Amino acid sequence: MFRAQISALVFGVGGFGALVAATASNEWKVTTRASSVITATWVYQGLWMNCAGYIQACRGLMIAAVSLGFFGSIFALFGMKCTKVGGSDKAKAKIACLAGIVFILSGLCSMTGCSLYANKITTEFFDPLFVEQKMGYTYNGATSIMSSRTKYHGGEDFKTTNPSKQFDKNAYV
Repeated sequence: MFRAQISALVFGVGGFGALVAATASNEWKVTTRASSVITATWVYQGLWMNCAGYIQACRGLMIAAVSLGFFGSIFALFGMKCTKVGGSDKAKAKIACLAGIVFILSGLCSMTGCSLYANKITTEFFDPLFVEQKMGYTYNGATSIMSSRTKYHGGEDFKTTNPSKQFDKNAYV
């Protein structure tokens, strides 16, 4: 049980760190302005460089995911069996289950925001009537999707944590 909780904590906190890095980065969209092979210029755009409606929705979902990931990490630390805070084993199991649910919700928010952003970039890229400069999708979207997957797996491990049935108040009598 300790290994499952520690691996769930590592997945959850690792996913939280990747999510913070991906949200703060400016490398979500990329395009090149190349007049020749030698003088190519790369132009990057992130969530914080434009105020279009879909970008504001993605930004809100990513901030919600970061907030939920932070609270999920705190709940996970209090709900682990190897910590001294959090109360009895039954209370710790409930806190760990709550941490799992919060991690899963954080992963879903991240996945939804990233998918919305990727869908918009893809439809603009392949639309022949789109007259502005075409932008491609960069690796931060993949980082965000991987962080949501690791948080989902960490949340599933915490959600399956349950108190031991063999210990009750008369176990040590």
